Amino acid sequence: MNRIDLKFKELKGKNEKAMISFITAGDPNFEVTEKLVYSMEEAGADIVELGIPYSDPIADGPIIQKSSARSLKNGTTIAKIMDSVENIRLKTEIPLVYLVYYNSVFKYGIEKFISQCSKVGIDGIIIPDLPIEERADILKIAGKYDVSLIPLIAPTSKERIKKIVTNASGFIYCVSTNGVTGTRNKINTNIKEYMDIVSRYTDIPKAIGFGISNAEMAKEMKPYCDGVIIGSAIVKKVDETENEEEIIKNVKAFIKDVKAVL
Repeated sequence: MNRIDLKFKELKGKNEKAMISFITAGDPNFEVTEKLVYSMEEAGADIVELGIPYSDPIADGPIIQKSSARSLKNGTTIAKIMDSVENIRLKTEIPLVYLVYYNSVFKYGIEKFISQCSKVGIDGIIIPDLPIEERADILKIAGKYDVSLIPLIAPTSKERIKKIVTNASGFIYCVSTNGVTGTRNKINTNIKEYMDIVSRYTDIPKAIGFGISNAEMAKEMKPYCDGVIIGSAIVKKVDETENEEEIIKNVKAFIKDVKAVL
């Protein structure tokens, strides 16, 4: 069992749902990224997703796109992110997941990337633009290094859901609504029906993401899943001020509010 499996087991024992938070690595800088991981854990985050910035993040809306652009402008590279994770691992055992686009992994070298993930302490990877037809090699390498390949499922996946969840590990990333990431006031998908279909094909923990913007929405999702994923609403708080202490304080308060309902 890696850290993700252990965390979901622990939460199940406490009858809690996972608060999974997302930030872009290197935005506004690596010092703040590291401090945010520690402070989010203190506030109640159970798993942290680190976004590897990419120039054409097709699954992301304007908020995370801007965050990626800022990080890339600062000179962020995969090698620097790996170094940062190594530093983070000196102080915490919180499960860490990369959200990364396939081209970045391919260019870096698939085995080199996944072996380094394992070495520095990354527990899982999410590759939003990796089709199931192309994932066999990555699944094999990820299994070799005990790094979970976390699949994404959308409400439109329907008959493909069974295939998508086959050989998945860590958790299933259930996209709440069609479209890209971003803050929303309302989610129109029939979440109960959608999650019932996913549960038919897998016992792996299921986390709902895309569009969950506050504690109230997280509370609405809670009965249907094992965790909620919040990205844009957190990244927005990073973008709202240049004062690093304020960033950490605001993100921490937000996480605390959400975790309280889970």
